[in-house]
Amino acid sequence: MEAERRYSFGRSGASARSEEPVPEAEDDQGQEEAAHVVPDDAPVDIEGAFRDSNVQEVLDKLDRELVGLKPIKTRIKETAALLLVDRVRTDVGLPAAVPSLHMSFTGNPGTGKTTVALRMAEILHRLEYVRKGHLVSVTRDQLVGQYIGHTAPKTREILKKAMGGVLFIDEAYYLHRPDNERDYGSEAIETLLQVMENQRDDIVVILAGYKDRMDQFFQNNPGMHSRIAHHMDFPDYTAEELLEISNLMLEEQQYRFSPEAGETFREYIELRMKRPNFSNARSMRNALERARLRQANRLFAGGGKGLTKKDLMTIEAEDIRASRVFQEATGDGEDTHER
Repeated sequence: MEAERRYSFGRSGASARSEEPVPEAEDDQGQEEAAHVVPDDAPVDIEGAFRDSNVQEVLDKLDRELVGLKPIKTRIKETAALLLVDRVRTDVGLPAAVPSLHMSFTGNPGTGKTTVALRMAEILHRLEYVRKGHLVSVTRDQLVGQYIGHTAPKTREILKKAMGGVLFIDEAYYLHRPDNERDYGSEAIETLLQVMENQRDDIVVILAGYKDRMDQFFQNNPGMHSRIAHHMDFPDYTAEELLEISNLMLEEQQYRFSPEAGETFREYIELRMKRPNFSNARSMRNALERARLRQANRLFAGGGKGLTKKDLMTIEAEDIRASRVFQEATGDGEDTHER
């Protein structure tokens, strides 16, 4: 007698029909085992599984939020593909080892590391790698105590909050201070290492910081380096990308540059990139905030008569050129980094 079977592959909804006959005399255990056998030629619907996961929504959000960073976005998509295929493999009875997804994000400030970590948490949750998909962002101060016996409980408490999601440790190299024998950062590192190894199916740890300092950190802590499977280097933005980012920031707040202001701000970017403490998109946000202050002062000083909605929305060239960055370029101002 020929029995009919269908195989459902998780959310994808794909199914297949077995052509193998089932012996009527098969015992209960044999019947149960046979019921879970999926033939090699059974079709799988990876496209459907991807669609049902809604991961594309997160990838699209990442594209809207961050200009450029093509290599980083490619790595994120590759990671999503790995987890998706692993999930489909499990659905058809194939083994899928729990991958190590702990990461290192290196690069200068303002290059989008925190934003990528946030979206990574969402993707991991939608692909059922973590239970919650939240992001807990900390620095050394939240992990390291001030006296003996204080660090491990602090670190465990942070890890407890991050369980089911992603723990993002910014400026992670400060955890290691070999020149200070009374420093307890090594205790935090040991606690992190244990959880990263033993509970990697319920938490992803992302370490972030300047590349050269992170390289030294990993050299001094080989145990940590061996647990980081993904190293992503975030490049600085180009002047064109920074201008695009700035326009997006203004658009979010319903502001815009006048044509002349746009050209002036392009000049500002090129000058600012050469100044100390440049922080990519973060410096652009600061510059735009000061431009808005100057615009507001200009409108108020003019008495406010005859203004239109367009005036309230428009940043003019004079709001940009009043920056100290232009004065420093001509030797007329003090070195104040960015104003």
